[in-house]
Amino acid sequence: MKKKGFIFSFLLIILSSNISAQKSKVNWITFAQLEDSLAFKPKKIFIYFYAEWCVYCKKMNRVTFKNNEVIHILNANYYAVKMDAASKDSIIFDGITYSNKQLGKNRRPTHEIPLLLAKRIGKPFSLPVNMILDEKFRITKRYFNYISADEMIKLLNK
Repeated sequence: MKKKGFIFSFLLIILSSNISAQKSKVNWITFAQLEDSLAFKPKKIFIYFYAEWCVYCKKMNRVTFKNNEVIHILNANYYAVKMDAASKDSIIFDGITYSNKQLGKNRRPTHEIPLLLAKRIGKPFSLPVNMILDEKFRITKRYFNYISADEMIKLLNK
């Protein structure tokens, strides 16, 4: 009888730890989903451009976007779009097809969408890029650096 109680307790502890370890996640969407979402219900937009080779992008994915408060704010108040800046996919947005025209021409080819939205005069394209847009798809803020969870919470609550 004690053995069954021990096994039951052990299983309960394992299940509890698995449930508590499962954190919520940012509800990332694509540009195609964004277009549909904006047509259905206007809302502020958060865009995150990253690349697999970007060290600070990896840190933001591991730290900033795992923070429960950041997750809650993004999911509640924004359409959150996450895009690999080196994507090889063609993307149709607002009736226009965008692609990565640098494929085969550049060591780190960058897709047309991040180049258009995150272009800075006199400065090279750099990652990570975090952008906030209003409900009408107008850029209100752009950040070209690593952002900690605490900083992100302040930026998203402005």
